[in-house]
Amino acid sequence: MAATAPLGLIGLGMMGLPMARCLLRHGRALLACDPNPAARDALAEGVEPGTVRFAGTPAEVAEEAEFVILVLPDSKVVAHVVEGPGGLLPALRPGHLVVDMGSSLPAETRRLADAAAGRGAAFLDAPVSGGVAKAREGTLAIMLGGEDGPCARAEPVLREMGSPPIRTGPVGSAHAMKALNNYVYAAGLLAAAEAVHMADALGLDTAVFTDVLNASSGRNVATETKLKSDVLTGRYGAGFQLGLMRKDLETAGAVAAETGFDAPGLALCRGLWAEAVASLGPRVDNLEIHRFLGQRREDAR
Repeated sequence: MAATAPLGLIGLGMMGLPMARCLLRHGRALLACDPNPAARDALAEGVEPGTVRFAGTPAEVAEEAEFVILVLPDSKVVAHVVEGPGGLLPALRPGHLVVDMGSSLPAETRRLADAAAGRGAAFLDAPVSGGVAKAREGTLAIMLGGEDGPCARAEPVLREMGSPPIRTGPVGSAHAMKALNNYVYAAGLLAAAEAVHMADALGLDTAVFTDVLNASSGRNVATETKLKSDVLTGRYGAGFQLGLMRKDLETAGAVAAETGFDAPGLALCRGLWAEAVASLGPRVDNLEIHRFLGQRREDAR
């Protein structure tokens, strides 16, 4: 791909917009597509003329950009963008590379990869971890699934948004690992939130308790980076929505169903996050699982 060729980018939401800005900082020209005019205006603000252009449909993106990045909320939206009216698929041709950087169902990712291959194009999965803050900084953790050739082609672009990608295996494997990773994170966050509630009920100093966790075997990423700054203060500002965590847990559930593995811990997390979303709504921060647990306890009294 010539250095002057535009990158296609579809999806300028909470993650897509800062990821697009990272690419611009690295000198990329973007051909973007998003139905939200406010998101388009935000991306175009302050950039040099001609650096960012916008397409009306995904097909229009593929007509000009051979490298297309998708930053979309779920597999349903990805399928619509690829296969729906004005979608990518009919416009794909040999040499096209489509990279799904959202959190999608692995089976759907494999299906769309087969459809793209039928047009001579490559389809990779490259989900990210780190939230909005790391998307802004360009320090996301990136997983990458697919064949060696397309992955090698994608890596220089992905490095402009985060750390060197971790190769996970065939297409779909990165989405599976991302979902399982987020399940492990959710389980750690749940345990930490419950433990903080119990420590508080005992009259313990929860800040000191957090220090104990982080100096001991109970530490995890939630205790190290979220408890003092966001949970104990009630700020709840990690930048990852409760509903998105629930979606990732449902994706992990799909992995469990595909493998036939009985995962009772996962079932517990799925149930609690579903309750929390029903109570608090999907758009609050995922750390509000702590607030939900407190409310749940009060309601049970």
